[in-house]
Amino acid sequence: MIGLFDSGSGGLTVLDALRKKAPNADIVYFGDIKNAPYGTRSKEELASLTTAGIRMLQNFGTDELISACNSAALSVLLGAAGHARIIDMTRPTARAMRQYAGKRVLLLATPATIISRLYSDALETIVLLDPLPIAELAAAIEFGASRSTIRDIVRSSFRERKGRQYDLVLLGCTHYPLARDIIEREAEKMFGKVEYIDPAEAVAEEAAQRFHTEGRGKLAFKISKDSDHFRKRVAELWPDAKYTIQIT
Repeated sequence: MIGLFDSGSGGLTVLDALRKKAPNADIVYFGDIKNAPYGTRSKEELASLTTAGIRMLQNFGTDELISACNSAALSVLLGAAGHARIIDMTRPTARAMRQYAGKRVLLLATPATIISRLYSDALETIVLLDPLPIAELAAAIEFGASRSTIRDIVRSSFRERKGRQYDLVLLGCTHYPLARDIIEREAEKMFGKVEYIDPAEAVAEEAAQRFHTEGRGKLAFKISKDSDHFRKRVAELWPDAKYTIQIT
């Protein structure tokens, strides 16, 4: 059974990509909504939360894991998963980005992801990378802020890069695709036409190749705190699927 772990609903974008590639996989998803967002937490806090989330998934019977949170990637790579078979967000993405060698890339991510330098270290010799941390965006998306509030956060962040030109925008937080239409609209106003890279695709592709995906299509959600926004997103993404949501 495959386990996915995220600070909240951002990892649903990874789960959606994986379900499309492996519809018969049995999957348990853990969203740590009680401790969200992760993107502004310290390295020590992230290590502790990541270890706890992974252990919880293992207690649910998962033996193959996806850390569907960019902010937790450094903790995973430093050993928070122990000897578990695990895929983080950054390494599959870095491999997929090789096809864009020499391109100008705007990396949108949380402060924790930017500080970790995982994307910078992996991509700076491949593309012309410009990291842009956005401290408030993941929380705004997670907790259901209005579209106008999300737009203002994005617009204010983009102003810091006014006058620059990019070929690609890398969505370095799994929450960001949940507001992709707003991000695309504001990016076009500020930078013109650009392409978008969602790491969920590369991560799902690697999981489909490496993990056991033949099952009954079982889908279960565990969340550390109840959330109407989380429940709504699950219902919107899989309106016809059978699943359970349990507060742990």
